[in-house]
Amino acid sequence: MPPDGAAGAAALERTLSYRMHLVNKLTDKSSADAYAHEFGLPVGQARCLAAIGRFAPLSVIDLAGRSNLDKGQASRAAQALVERGLVAKRPSDTDARGVVLSLTPRGRKLWTDVMDLIAQRNAQIFGCLNATERKELGRMLDRLIEHARA
Repeated sequence: MPPDGAAGAAALERTLSYRMHLVNKLTDKSSADAYAHEFGLPVGQARCLAAIGRFAPLSVIDLAGRSNLDKGQASRAAQALVERGLVAKRPSDTDARGVVLSLTPRGRKLWTDVMDLIAQRNAQIFGCLNATERKELGRMLDRLIEHARA
């Protein structure tokens, strides 16, 4: 029985935000384990590598936004990738205090492998949906993201 005042409220476990968070929690751990096992990368570094490979050149602030990490996490992950020889860091042409990140040749090779793993993970996660359902879910997620950003 819901507490007083919540009689008409939706059950917590049926709310969209609860269910989206649950899907994230259920899939994020296994994705993190796969990055660590396959490539020796913590999930933050794997996300940053994927984002740099897709959107480079990136500043650290842009990297944070593209990898869904806060600036501190993105900065630490980027520095670890630089130290591993996967990412090159050069001074920004537009911001004297900033840097620009891009993949090294070795990073580009690993990026291809990480993207293959991401594709495999997505196929596993969304494997219960048919092609039409996946397209429709994609369109709905795009609308939710656009709405949340507005």
